[in-house]
Amino acid sequence: MDIAWANVTPWSALAGGLLIGLAAGGLLLFNGRIAGVSGILGGLLHPARGETGWRLAFLAGMAAAPLLYALAAPLPQVEVDAGWLALAASGLLVGISTRHGGGCTSGHGGCGMARRSPRSLATIAFMGAGCAVVYLLRQVFGSLA
Repeated sequence: MDIAWANVTPWSALAGGLLIGLAAGGLLLFNGRIAGVSGILGGLLHPARGETGWRLAFLAGMAAAPLLYALAAPLPQVEVDAGWLALAASGLLVGISTRHGGGCTSGHGGCGMARRSPRSLATIAFMGAGCAVVYLLRQVFGSLA
C-alpha cells in the first residue's frame, strides 16, 4: 500500500476535529441536543414546536463551512474510486443502516461514544468491518467494484 504523504494534513484535520468537538459540545451544553446529523435532519421531517430554527441553523452552518473554507484556501480535489452502482448501493445501505441504528456514524462515533452510550459502542464493530471490507476489496481482490 502506498501512502500519499503530500496529501496528509494533520493540522487542518486537527482543527476540523476541534471545531466538530466544540460544535457538538456546544449543542449539548447550550441546547441539550446531540449533534447527530441524521437525527437533526430527520427531525425536520416532523418537527416539534420550537425545533425547526436550531436544526436549520445547524445544517446551514454545515453547508456554509466549505464555502468559507474556499475563501481561505482552495478546496481539495475529490476523487472517488467507485462506479455509480457502488455509490448508489452504498448510499442506500447507509440510509437503511442509519434508520435502523438510530443514527449515523458521525453521531454515534463523535457524540455517542463520548457519552458512553451502549448502542454507540457498535461504532467499533462497523468501523472495523468497513476497514476490513475495503482492505479485502482493494488489497486482496484488487478492486473496489
